[in-house]
Amino acid sequence: MEAKSIIEFKDVNKIYDNGTVGLKDINLTVQPGEFLVVVGLSGAGKSTLMRTINQMHRPSSGSVLVDGVEVTDLKGRALRELRRKVGMIFQNFNLVKRTTVEHNVLSGKISYYPTWKSLLNLYTKADKLQAAEALDRVNLLEKLYMRADQLSGGQQQRVAIARTLMQDPKIILADEPIASLDPLTTRAVMNDLKKLNQEDGITVVVNLHSVPLALEYADRIVGMRAGQLVYDEPINRVTESDLNAIYQSV
Repeated sequence: MEAKSIIEFKDVNKIYDNGTVGLKDINLTVQPGEFLVVVGLSGAGKSTLMRTINQMHRPSSGSVLVDGVEVTDLKGRALRELRRKVGMIFQNFNLVKRTTVEHNVLSGKISYYPTWKSLLNLYTKADKLQAAEALDRVNLLEKLYMRADQLSGGQQQRVAIARTLMQDPKIILADEPIASLDPLTTRAVMNDLKKLNQEDGITVVVNLHSVPLALEYADRIVGMRAGQLVYDEPINRVTESDLNAIYQSV
C-alpha cells in the first residue's frame, strides 16, 4: 500500500493581484520523512510553493493538504495549529537581534501560550530545558545567554533551526536558508537540517540555488520554472545536466 502523503498539491494555481502567475497547475506529493529540495531560478515560484504549504500565501484555486487536512480555508485556531506543526526557516533568520539566544529559541513556543505570557517571558522550566536541548542539537548550547546580534550569520540560522524545533514540527520548510552564508556555515546549516530529517523523521522541504548541495542532501529534487513544475525525480535518477537544464531561460 502506498504511504499516505504528508503534503499534497492538487491543481494548485496562484495568481497575484497584479496578474503575475506565481503557481500554475501544481500537482505534487511529499512523503513523510522525505528531504525534498526545490530548485529553480529566482522568481520561478519556489517561495510561493513553499508558503502555500503553511498558508502564508493562499492559492487562487486548487487544493493543498497537509497531514491529510485541507488547509486552504483554515482560519484562526486551526491555522495556528497548522503553523505549529509546520516550522519555517527564512533566509534572513527572523530573530529578535537585541535579545538573548534563549529568548529567541523559546519564542518557538509562542503558539502554545497566551500572548501576555510570552511577552513577559513566563516560560516554564521544562520549556527552558527544551530550549537548551534544542541549542545543543545544533551545537550552540554555549551561546544560550548571548545576544543574537553577537552571533555570526550561520550561528543565527542555526538558532532559527533550534527555535523551529521548539514547535515539535512534523514538517520544516527552509526558504533559501543558506543564501547569505559562507561555505563553511552553509554546510553546518545543511547538516543540521539533514540530521533532524534522519534522526527525528521530520519532513524537510528546502529551496536551494546550489546544484551541488541539492545533489548532496536531497532524497528527491523537483524543479520549477515560471510557476510550473518542470522536473521531479528521486536522487538516484538525478543528473547534474538535468538540474542545469532547469536554470536555462526559455
